[in-house]
Parts: sequence; structure tokens; C-alpha cells
Amino acid sequence: MAERIARTATERLRWSPSLSLTARMLAVNIIALGLLAGSIFYLDSYRRQLLAERFSLAGAEAQIAADALAIANRTERRDIMVRISQEQKLRLRLYNARDKLVADSFELAEPSFHFIDPESEPWYQHAARALDRGMDFLLGAPPIPDYRDPEETVEPEGSAWPEVQEARQALVTSIRQRRAPDRTPVITAAVPVGTKGEVLLTTRNAPDITQNVRDARQTLAIIIGTALLISILLSLFLARTIVQPLRSLVRAAVRVRLGRDRKVVVPRLPERRDEIGLLARAISDMTAALRHRIDAVESFAADVAHEIKNPLASLRSALESLEKVEDAQLRRQLTSIAVHDIQRIDRLVTEIADASRIDAQLSRTTFEPLDIGQLVKALVAERQSRGVNRTHQVTVAQPQGPRPIVAGDAPRLCRVLENLLDNAVSFSPEGASIEVEINQDNGGVHISISDHGPGIPEDSREKVFQRFHSLRPPSEDFGSHSGLGLAIARTIVEAHDGSLTAHDRRDGEPGARLLIDLPAWSAS
Repeated sequence: MAERIARTATERLRWSPSLSLTARMLAVNIIALGLLAGSIFYLDSYRRQLLAERFSLAGAEAQIAADALAIANRTERRDIMVRISQEQKLRLRLYNARDKLVADSFELAEPSFHFIDPESEPWYQHAARALDRGMDFLLGAPPIPDYRDPEETVEPEGSAWPEVQEARQALVTSIRQRRAPDRTPVITAAVPVGTKGEVLLTTRNAPDITQNVRDARQTLAIIIGTALLISILLSLFLARTIVQPLRSLVRAAVRVRLGRDRKVVVPRLPERRDEIGLLARAISDMTAALRHRIDAVESFAADVAHEIKNPLASLRSALESLEKVEDAQLRRQLTSIAVHDIQRIDRLVTEIADASRIDAQLSRTTFEPLDIGQLVKALVAERQSRGVNRTHQVTVAQPQGPRPIVAGDAPRLCRVLENLLDNAVSFSPEGASIEVEINQDNGGVHISISDHGPGIPEDSREKVFQRFHSLRPPSEDFGSHSGLGLAIARTIVEAHDGSLTAHDRRDGEPGARLLIDLPAWSAS
């Protein structure tokens, strides 16, 4: 269930099996910047805000000018219109009640502004206008009519301006927006003048609004472009620091899997203190452990073949000789040899099968807290009842104090103690005692089994734990032991995070002392 949930979560996080890490890093950063780039569309609200302010200003300007014209005479009107036009950069046109043009500030004086001819502008202004059109299309902006003056073949009339008609009929200020040839806003405002039906029309070209929006858009584009460039460079740098080490690890892992070169070195990346470094060192350690395990399996297989080959050769020789021998006594001896060899092979196969399964079985075993003192005493009593200790007296010494508790598997630890006690019984002379001592300190529990045999030479104290290595007493029948007992015992102890070592007796007398060190149980 947990595995299925983890797999489902992994599948949710996966984009596409074909995307590399580099592509994913770039995509993540570019998507984030794309969302940021979307803020450029909010510049349209900035433009609408500027236009709204200019609409309000245009209405106020038109109303002030209309109020001034309402109380002025004909000569004063012309002066007022010229002065307002020059100071405010406006064009003022006054229409009478019959929509006839009475006065035009651009005719009374020099025009205060001119529309820009797009054909006379440089290429980048054409590009800016193209970008304006593109933004309007993307934003779905409503169309704005072009600004055109009424035909001047006849006297211009106010009827050509809808805002003039609206201002006269509704007696309100009417404001319209049009678009100059260079796509800048043209704002017109019509307002009634006095009570005689006259209407004042003001016209303002506001290129600064377009320029402000373009400047803001350009600044934002520069910021986004710079951020995009930096983001891509940082993504490539990040990908290089992650992807390249991973590819090196992949290549090394493939070479290890192919097994073509036993000297393949998996990079440990000691300079990396991040997760990639931890992964590299974990893979390197795993590879070393795998090689060690493979070497151990190969060595074990060779040892098994060698150990089984000897009794098989003896069995074959006995059986072949049995057909040729007529003497009954000799035939019984050959039969006894054959039976002994069969028993030896059976013992070897059993021990080998057990030894090969121990690691796998222990990896699936759940350790529980055990009172090792009680376990030892119960095992010694059980062996005494079965008579396997022969004439030897096995004593157990345990100082007073807290119970020695370890985390382990009781049957496997009993197997260790059985092997060590069998070993002590085999080497001890008849009637000699075997001492078992149990001690503990702050960090662990120590169990020692001492005998009164010849002891273990110092140069053989590691060899005795190797598989199929056996130093048996001369009085023992050849082939009665597989040579796997101590090897199996050490394997089990090490699986419990402990150690099994061989020493001299502590009292200086002849004999061996096998010491088991196990970590004490911790409830945390």
C-alpha cells in the first residue's frame, strides 16, 4: 500500500519521461518569468488611468475657458482664446448657435501644437506603433476613431463634431478621444458658453501619455529580458552542477553493471557537501559493498566446491573399490567410509544452505528486547539436560545489577551460543569446566565463553572465523565438522551490530576465550 502511494505521488510530480533535468530547470524558470511578463498587460490599466485624468483635466479646462468667454466681449474673447491656446497647448474653436465657426485659436495665432507625420519618423517609432497595435489586439482594446478636421472647402461647422451637438443639447461637458496619425491620443471637450447656444470645443494632443506607457513597457521589458537572461544562465549553471555529476555517476554505474572493468571507480565527490555528494558517496559505498559481496559469493562458491569435492572423491574411491574387494572385513570398512562421506556431504550441504540464508533471513527479522542473561542460563540448563556438555561443567557468572537487555532475535542468538559452547566442549579436556561470563557497561553487553583447551594461536584468531577453516583437536574424527560454525556465529553477531572475537583466557591459563559484544537495548 505504502509503495503504491509513493509511486502515485512520484507519477504526479513527473512531467514527461523525455524531458531532461536541464530542460525542466529552464522550463520552471521561464514559466515563472512568463507569469511575470504577463504583468505587462496591466500597463493598459495604467494607460486608462492616465486618460481618465486627462479627460477630467480637459473638462475642467474647457469649463474654465467657457466661463471666461461667456463674460468677455468680442475682442477679449480672441485674446483669451489665444492666450489659453499658447499656454495650455490647446486648440480652441467657438461655434455659434447655428454651428458656424466663430473663432479658431489656430487662425488667430500660431498653432500651439502640430500632429507628427509618421512618415517622417525613424524606424524605431514605426516599430513602437506596431507594438502598440499588437498590444491593443491582445488586450482586446475597443477601436478608437482617427482624428480628422472637418473639410475646409466650406466654412467648418459644429455639426461635424458629435460632442458639440451633445454639449448644446444636453448642456453638459462632452469629451471624446480620437487617434492622431502617429497613434497618440487626441482629446476633445465641448462645453456650452453662456446662454446663447454657443459651444466651445477644445482639442489637445497628448503624446506624453503614449510615451509614458511606452517607457514603462520598455523598462519592464528590459527588466524581464535581463531577468530571463540571468535566469537562463543560472539554470544552466545549476544544471551543470547537478546533471554532470549525475551523468558521471550513471556512466560509472553502467560500467559496474556491465562488469567489464573491476577497477571502475565510482566518483565520491568529496568536495560536494550537498545531496549530490551524499548520493555519490552512498553509491560508491554501495558499489564497494556489492563488490565485496560478489567476491565473498565467488569465494564461498569456490570453497563449497572444494569442500564437497573431497568427500565426493573419497566416496567415489570407496564405491569403486567396493566392487573389486572380496574380503568381507575390508568391504565393511569401505562401506563405513562411504556412509561417513555421505553423512559429511549431508552435513556440509545443510550447513552451507543455512549459511547462505542467514543474511537474507536476518535482514527481514524484527529484533526485540531480550534478557541475554536469562537466555544464556536457559540454554545452558537445556544443554545439561540433553547431555551435550558431556563431562564438562558449564558455569554462568553474572554480576548483580540491571538486567542485560539487548535487541535481537532469540533463536539466532541461541544458535551463536550453541556453536560457541560446542566449540568449547570439543577443545576442553574431559572434566574441565567451561565458564560463561556476562557483563555490561553503559554502551553494551559482553558475553565471554572460556575453555581449558589448547587455545587459539594469535595468527589464527581471525582465520578461525573464515568459512571452512577449522582447527580441530587431534582426538576428533576427521570431517565431523563443516568449518562453518564460527563463521555463521560471527555473521549473526554482526547482523546484531555486534562483534565476535577470539582472545586468551584472562587468568593466564591455557585455553581460548570467545567474546561477544552487543549493543545494549535502547528504548528510544
